[in-house]
Amino acid sequence: MSKPRPLIAGNWKMNGRRADGLALAEGIVGGAGGLKAELLLCPPATLLALVGEALKGSSVALGGQDCHEAPSGAHTGDIGAPMLADLGCRYVIVGHSERRAEHGESDALVKAKARAALAAGLIPIVCLGESEAERDRGEALTVVARQLAGSLPDGAAGSTVVVAYEPIWAIGTGRTPSNADIEAVHGHLRAELAKRFADAASFRLLYGGSVKPSNCPEILGLANVDGALVGGASLKAEDFLAIARACS
Repeated sequence: MSKPRPLIAGNWKMNGRRADGLALAEGIVGGAGGLKAELLLCPPATLLALVGEALKGSSVALGGQDCHEAPSGAHTGDIGAPMLADLGCRYVIVGHSERRAEHGESDALVKAKARAALAAGLIPIVCLGESEAERDRGEALTVVARQLAGSLPDGAAGSTVVVAYEPIWAIGTGRTPSNADIEAVHGHLRAELAKRFADAASFRLLYGGSVKPSNCPEILGLANVDGALVGGASLKAEDFLAIARACS
């Protein structure tokens, strides 16, 4: 089976106001032509409609940073997956380590959110990754396998779900695992997927955690790495586009 098309996803997190968010989106759209990779922007909820308008007619997809496990209801401050779809989103991030840590999200909740995304026609990007303490204890492969088993719905398929490996200790720190460590985790995730899904080879496995133009060519060339979930570097159009060009 041929390698799936790379996905370069930009998670803007809690950054951006109208003027700079629009300028960033337009800058990325302007440089997105002719790229091998699929591009995705996940701005904060306040910018989804504005950025969505800027992306119309382009090859760049729109995504949310989170969704509620219910489609609607009395959930003040939350966003339902159908609401994201209504805004033109194609993807939604679920289970990011910052959500797991700051909001106490469990694997079971992440799975419920992924199910909600699928029901709304969205592609969930299911995030997982070990802490520094777990890595130091040699538990990285065990932790990510447990998270994958607990967070991925049974109805998942390579065409409808993306998995993102983000070691917690590498997010926003400037530190990255060795290439051998990344390959080991991604290979382990692929093997775990193969235990449950016949199309395991078609799942896109993204790497995230201090991805930048200087290290992305090596990372994106590793076995079983099918793209990147980019944080800080996605807030600069040229850096984000440089990462996408590395997929060529």
